[in-house]
Amino acid sequence: MDEIITLTPIGHVENAFDERAEPDTIRAQVSRVVVDADLQAGLLGLQAGEQVMVVYYFHRSRGFDLRQHRRGDPLEPELGVFALRSPDRPNPIGVTVVEVLEIEGSVLKVRGLDALNGSPVLDIKPA
Repeated sequence: MDEIITLTPIGHVENAFDERAEPDTIRAQVSRVVVDADLQAGLLGLQAGEQVMVVYYFHRSRGFDLRQHRRGDPLEPELGVFALRSPDRPNPIGVTVVEVLEIEGSVLKVRGLDALNGSPVLDIKPA
C-alpha cells in the first residue's frame, strides 16, 4: 500500500496541555475545539449536551513500535499497537468521544478530549 493520503485540518485544539500527561487528567479538563471560521456552517445542528467524536492528529508523535507497554509502563504486558490507544502508531490519528458543553460561533467547548494543545482537528462526527 503505497498510496499517499492528504488530509487538511478543519481546526485545532486549545487547552492547557502542551506536553503528554495522563489521559484521564487531560480528559477531565475543558478543551476548546476551534473550527476554521470558513467551516462554521458545518456545525449547524450540533447542540450542547450532545456527544461527538473528535478525530485529530497526534502532532507530537515521533515514530512507533508495533509492540508497546500500556501507557509506557514496563510492568504492563506488551500489546500490539492496534490494541492500545497509544499516540505512537503507524498513522498517528486519535479519536475521542467528548461531551459538547457549549458552542460559540466556530468554537466547541468540550469535556473528555485527550488531545494536546495545538493538535490539528481532522473531523467531528456524531457519536
